[in-house]
Amino acid sequence: MKSLFVLSALVAVLWVFPKLWYTRTDTGQAVQWLAEQTNAPAWTYAEIGVDKSAERLLVADRLINGEFRKSDRSSPPIRVFGARRFKEDPKEIGLFVHTPDRCWVQSGWNLGAVSPDYIEVELHGRKVGFERRVFTVQGQEELVYFAGLVGGQTLPYRLDHNFSVSRRVVEAGAKDRITKANRWNDSVLWRRVMDSFVSRRPLLGPKQFLRISTPVIVGDLKAADRRLQEMLPLWLKPEDAAVTQTQARR
Repeated sequence: MKSLFVLSALVAVLWVFPKLWYTRTDTGQAVQWLAEQTNAPAWTYAEIGVDKSAERLLVADRLINGEFRKSDRSSPPIRVFGARRFKEDPKEIGLFVHTPDRCWVQSGWNLGAVSPDYIEVELHGRKVGFERRVFTVQGQEELVYFAGLVGGQTLPYRLDHNFSVSRRVVEAGAKDRITKANRWNDSVLWRRVMDSFVSRRPLLGPKQFLRISTPVIVGDLKAADRRLQEMLPLWLKPEDAAVTQTQARR
């Protein structure tokens, strides 16, 4: 009977502790989602359908996937992707599990070396941290930025939990690419879980994942960075609080 009581108490503690430990917001920053725009001046936008299998895997409440092109075709295209979950379902796979570090590598892209691999971009008065990568396939290079928000706030930890394992499998030329074994044995993944614990910021909750990319022409990374950083404030605008509340209630 005593052992049953101890077990019940332990289960109760494990159930309640995360709710008490993890804060939902950072009091030092505002709660502000970023709304994806499709009407950037001098650019035309075309929606691109998301593969049904990928859509089922993400289980997002809203998906944005498309491409911006200069009206006069004077610049390489800029590709954008956004996914939102208004409520977290613990039974569904996490929205941040499928970063380009994992999905693009599994799709056959190679992850190249680039420095820096993390940058902060100021968007409408606040800094948003973006992972920065260069992927290559069949001689084509693509510069990619991606970031995440939880509860409408930027994260105090990076979304690089797939980065080191992806680099290793690409360098080793592994045919099976990323497996469960090499992911769960990766120290960076567990370091990010610890970062979340120490910062008391949740891994779970309403989420937004953002990705933007553009081709790297003849190795000119500076020009590709410039295109993305000029497009970011045009593509992403602060979302009206009333809109956020309406969407969350649906």
